Amino acid sequence: MSTILPLLIIAGMIATVVALIRGVVAFLRTTEAELKGEAPMTSAVKSNKMMQQRVIFQGVTILIVCLALLVLGGGF
Repeated sequence: MSTILPLLIIAGMIATVVALIRGVVAFLRTTEAELKGEAPMTSAVKSNKMMQQRVIFQGVTILIVCLALLVLGGGF
């Protein structure tokens, strides 16, 4: 158990960073036509979805850290 939790924390951190980078890249790909309202905002929708995933990954990682502290720290 003491080996699995750090690996899960690292995986959660990597997933969070990947979602953050993908969201920022989608945001940067916004075209001039999208900004003027002439085209559908597909990049904005993708950016929003990636940022939502980032928040989910952060929450799961925080829960894993709390679990690790409870298990490895001896509980309450």
